[in-house]
Amino acid sequence: MASKTERRRIIDKTLTSLGVVATLALLLIGGLAWWAGSFVTSNVHDQLAAQKIYFPEVDSPALTALPDEQRAAVAQYAGQQVLTGAQAKVFADDFIAVHLSKIAAGQTYSEISAQAQANPSDTQLQAQANTLFKGETLRGLLLGDAYAFGTVGQIAHVVALVALIAGAFMLVLVLLGLLHLARL
Repeated sequence: MASKTERRRIIDKTLTSLGVVATLALLLIGGLAWWAGSFVTSNVHDQLAAQKIYFPEVDSPALTALPDEQRAAVAQYAGQQVLTGAQAKVFADDFIAVHLSKIAAGQTYSEISAQAQANPSDTQLQAQANTLFKGETLRGLLLGDAYAFGTVGQIAHVVALVALIAGAFMLVLVLLGLLHLARL
């Protein structure tokens, strides 16, 4: 039968070994999450940059026509190019959506499209359907691709930081465990 010291040494070796595995796993997860967050963030930026979408200037009629809440949200980016998921959300929700709501008395593309199909000779309905289709498509792409993936990139960076900090903490515990084992 093993002595109390030997049992303690076996427990310490086991826990330290598990700590090494946990440390390596956390550092690996942190590194991969950071890479994923950087990849997604960079991809969102590059795709938006290629589209060359800009917020209106502070004194532009497109901005001054917005309601106060949306004007304030859009004005913080006045004149800037849309390059991040957060900017894409503001552009989609506080700029495009407001302008789309003024077309066809706030009706959606699906509502106007049904009317336009029923009245193919009505050029006003056709133009409204065309404008709403393009605007809602751009809005959907900005929200579904740029904003959603931009948010995923931010979350990945947070996960990476948490995992790397936890990995560093575990590394300290492993080193303390090894130091303790050396004293036994």
